[in-house]
Amino acid sequence: MPARHVRVREAVPGPLREGLERLRQELHVPAEFPPEVVRAAEVAAENPRLPEKDLTDLDFVTIDPPGAKDLDQAVVIERDGSGFVVWYAIADVAAFVSPGDPIDVEARERGQTFYAPHMRTPLHPPALSENAASLLPGVVRPALVWRLPVDARGQCEAPTVERALIRSRAQLTYEEVQDQLDARTAPESLVLLKEVGLLREEVERDRGGVSLNIPEQEVHTEGDHWELEFRSTLPVEGWNAQISLLTGIAAAHLMIDAGVGILRTLPPAEKSSLRRLRATAKALHIPWPPEMDYPEFVRSLDSTRGDHAAMLYACTTLFRGAGYQAFENGSVPELSQHAALATVYAHTTAPLRRLVDRFVLEICAAICAGEEVPDWAREALPELPDIMAESDRRAKKYERGIVDLTEALVLAGRVGQDFTGTVVDFDAKKDRGRFMITQPAVEAFVKGSGLPLGQEIRATLTGVDLTTGVTTFVEVPERARREDAPNRKGRR
Repeated sequence: MPARHVRVREAVPGPLREGLERLRQELHVPAEFPPEVVRAAEVAAENPRLPEKDLTDLDFVTIDPPGAKDLDQAVVIERDGSGFVVWYAIADVAAFVSPGDPIDVEARERGQTFYAPHMRTPLHPPALSENAASLLPGVVRPALVWRLPVDARGQCEAPTVERALIRSRAQLTYEEVQDQLDARTAPESLVLLKEVGLLREEVERDRGGVSLNIPEQEVHTEGDHWELEFRSTLPVEGWNAQISLLTGIAAAHLMIDAGVGILRTLPPAEKSSLRRLRATAKALHIPWPPEMDYPEFVRSLDSTRGDHAAMLYACTTLFRGAGYQAFENGSVPELSQHAALATVYAHTTAPLRRLVDRFVLEICAAICAGEEVPDWAREALPELPDIMAESDRRAKKYERGIVDLTEALVLAGRVGQDFTGTVVDFDAKKDRGRFMITQPAVEAFVKGSGLPLGQEIRATLTGVDLTTGVTTFVEVPERARREDAPNRKGRR
């Protein structure tokens, strides 16, 4: 499921920090690594298992948000006749981590990196994730390097992956790459990133898939006033994501053909979820014609607009039910597709930040080398879906809690005010629902009897708790709305 990251540009305010810390403890998100894990990582950083193959002559670069240190991927793209060769290097965590060692055991407990505005809780100790295993610029690193031939139509045939040494030439940000492309000063490899990215977006469109480019929520301050804004994604972020998706799709096909591996899956969306999304679009006053399908609607959204950014967040609800399906001995699971992508897919390109990717990479490397999948990777397959499901559960609750706390911060000074929003969900048994407010772009619980799904209501903000993120809205009764109507009409 796409992540909803919240960034606070200024210092995180005290009440929000307190709420974030309470949330972290409640969900058992660890703060530090045990001493034995730190020591094991420091030893492993000095003793990596290095491959013989040398690809340090390739001009790899990394493209990440500003300040990133856990660099999982590096890319270089070359022309090959009428097509391309995409070289995609992924950090080789298995060069440092051994099955059953303290780092491995701790990583299985965490499952993934957890993100919050005030801290990042990494999957692996910084000695590895931000140093020895990270594809930092100017230093030689072990990597699993994918060779992905892409033809002029954007199709990929005969992908391979093998261990090799690489050296990244530069650590770039999305903004830097976008600026170079816009100014026509980008090197050929980055120009080709745009070409291949656009081709792969067309391939995705043709097969009926869709990718969600989720904007970040940013909190800004003006004195004692807090505002919640969206940081829209840049085009290059979508093109770069297509390279990662290309790799994950290639990995899934390799494992399916070999009859062993683990897939990232998503069942088709339920009709009720699509109806709810249409109600949300109505709440945000975004046109969604009845004849327009979901993928086409998502592609029509502009993440630079606040209302469209809120809609993209709402679209993440269709990713409910995402999970992992492991298989071996040639038996491919019945649910093997990722419905949003409209193809098979595997998490492959973020082993520094997600546990399952290390195992997918190891399986694919063995398949391409014509070797048996290592016992340690095969033996982990039955338990990996449960490990990742529990980790995803915590990550989603953490993410939702952070969003609630952030929205509560923005609403804190407005208790007693009325807001107009559209009901997007209703639970008759609890006499409450959720409604979408346009300004600020917030979705919140509202108390009321017989709330009209898909229609606008007025509700009063009656309480905000900055330590729990709980906001309380109560519907303004119909009689009060009628009595106030002439006054509101007169005020116009």
